[in-house]
Amino acid sequence: MLCIASVTLSVPLREFYTEGFGMKLLRQRDIPEEKYSNAFLGFGPEESNFVVELTYNYGVTSYDIGTGFGHFAIATEDVYKLVEKLRAIGGNITRDPGPVKGGVSIFAFVKDPDGYTFELIQRGPTPEPLCQVMLRVGDLDRSIKFYEKALGMKLLRKIDRPEHKYTLAMIGYDDEYKTIVLELTYNYGVTEYTKGNAYAQVAIGTDDVYKSGEVVSLVTQELGGKITRQPGPVPGINTKITSFLDPDGWKTVLVDNEDFLKELHGLKLGPGWALGWSHWADLWALGLGWLTCEVAS
Repeated sequence: MLCIASVTLSVPLREFYTEGFGMKLLRQRDIPEEKYSNAFLGFGPEESNFVVELTYNYGVTSYDIGTGFGHFAIATEDVYKLVEKLRAIGGNITRDPGPVKGGVSIFAFVKDPDGYTFELIQRGPTPEPLCQVMLRVGDLDRSIKFYEKALGMKLLRKIDRPEHKYTLAMIGYDDEYKTIVLELTYNYGVTEYTKGNAYAQVAIGTDDVYKSGEVVSLVTQELGGKITRQPGPVPGINTKITSFLDPDGWKTVLVDNEDFLKELHGLKLGPGWALGWSHWADLWALGLGWLTCEVAS
């Protein structure tokens, strides 16, 4: 039986994600030579679901979330019940459950023990409860074009709220009631945000890192952003990846689908460890597949 080193994850944080939200602790790893540990949590297997990668850096107890990162969102069939569960284990409820102003959608907001915000949305059964990652951007139309051209995402809907001075766009690879989407938010007149050091990246699978990298390179030349790691294997584990920043500085990592599955299955069946990126799907011509998101804890 393979034994995996335990991650340094505080009891309150572990309870918040597992007992509170109902996520599963899918796997964990400790990398002492690099002085960090990871825990991967989600509502289903990494081959088929979005996963949050929590990272603990040895000796670091607090992080700056910044002003740009917004929130994650979790869909649930009963927001009121979920809020009471979270409140009972010490959750910081920043918006009590209730209908959106002028509408009927029920939602609430809560912060985890490290200060990350989660929106709780009342919906029917869904294959992906972890349903949104919200990031603030300085030019919404430019960002939409970037993610459409660079990653093959689709604009699902766009909402303007002049009374609250913001516009948002939902973009992704499928209906937002079926899978994870990015919620890009533009606040009127605000073009720059601080990134802090807490939120790290979104990772997306691809069948060809090199072709995907070529596409992204062309798009960054047109719309902004930059390649931060050229396509190629990671030394020591040979998983092929590339990474880049969008025009607002948000990081995305593209990871080879086949390499990831080999490492993931290798972690389960034999020695070795796997990179923490997942959300398997049949997406677009260049084969972009799964998603995950990394944050510090």
